[in-house]
Amino acid sequence: MTVQHFTPEGMLQPAPYHHVSVGTGTRHVHVSGQVARRADGSRVAPGDLAGQVAQALRNTAIGLAGAGASFTDVLRLTFYVTRWSPEKIGDFMTGVEGVADEIGLRLPMPPASLIGVEYLFEPDVLVEVEATALLD
Repeated sequence: MTVQHFTPEGMLQPAPYHHVSVGTGTRHVHVSGQVARRADGSRVAPGDLAGQVAQALRNTAIGLAGAGASFTDVLRLTFYVTRWSPEKIGDFMTGVEGVADEIGLRLPMPPASLIGVEYLFEPDVLVEVEATALLD
């Protein structure tokens, strides 16, 4: 196995992500920040955090596949969410859970950070996802 995800005893459980990942491969794959846009640039799920999370993760899966990787190879995910507040966690997780089976994202997720930001590059972009993977 190239990547092992786990949460050692004594760390917060349950959490929607594992706290630790160990990679044993030699080829790094970095997928830049993905947003809720189709390949033609059209917007997906304007104003809908769950819908935008799902599409951004779909786009991340496409990027990983283009490099010969999948979510099983992901060491770490980083989410940037505009105007974040704790009340949004339900919508955020609805987006993650709604697309997980489709894209092969096992839950709990790999180690992940959710970072609240004031805004991203365009006003309608609510979430951006970055991934780092490791391949043999």
